[in-house]
Order: sequence, then C-alpha cells, then structure tokens
Amino acid sequence: QVQLVESGGGLVQAGGSLRLSCAASGRTFSSYAVGWFRQAPGKERAFVAAINWSGGSTYYADSVKGRFTVSRDNAKNTVYLQMNSLKPEDTAVYYCAAGRYLGSSYYTDRYEYDYWGQGTQVTVSS
Repeated sequence: QVQLVESGGGLVQAGGSLRLSCAASGRTFSSYAVGWFRQAPGKERAFVAAINWSGGSTYYADSVKGRFTVSRDNAKNTVYLQMNSLKPEDTAVYYCAAGRYLGSSYYTDRYEYDYWGQGTQVTVSS
C-alpha cells in the first residue's frame, strides 16, 4: 500500500515557477514509477510527466517539454515536478500517481497506475 500527498501548488503569474512535491509512504516506493497528471475544469485528466523507479528515465508531454522537470529522491520517498515558464493553460489540479514495476510504454495511461494523491491546485494568471 502506498499513500501519496501532493503539495506546492498555488497562484503564480505567467512566466513564473512552482515546484510540486509528491510525498509517499511505504518502504517499497523506490520500486514504483511515478507519473504527474493534470486536470483542468471540464477536461480529461492528462499526462504531464513520468519518472521511472530509479530516476534514470523521464518522460514528458509535448506541451511541457523544456519547461517542466521531474525528479525523485528515493531516500526521502519524494518525487518533484519543477515547473518553469508557466502559462495560463497550465492551470489545473495536478495529481501524482504511482505504479509498481510499470513499464515505460504505459506511463501516459492513467488507468495503469495503482495509487493516486488527492491533487494540488495550480493557477497561472495572465
């Protein structure tokens, strides 16, 4: 069992930065891939970024490439999403999710993840 708690959301002006954190409980967290997803009002939950169990491989949606960076510290059971050059269209609730032994082919599929956090709101003003 893994519990995930996101933090770090807030209100920021366009062009600004935020760092989201996803803190996990559970001794086996280091065997989980972690994905970040976001959901804007009236839209489907969409893939943002993912990182494999070791942190050695990362994946990004085209819309955030070059602006967002995902990383993890397994000693702290925490995954981070550094978001730079934020745009109003990045406004959404951001969720982290964990999938044990999840292959990279499935990172973008939200139904492949086993555990989800409660989400944190990110609002980017123009």
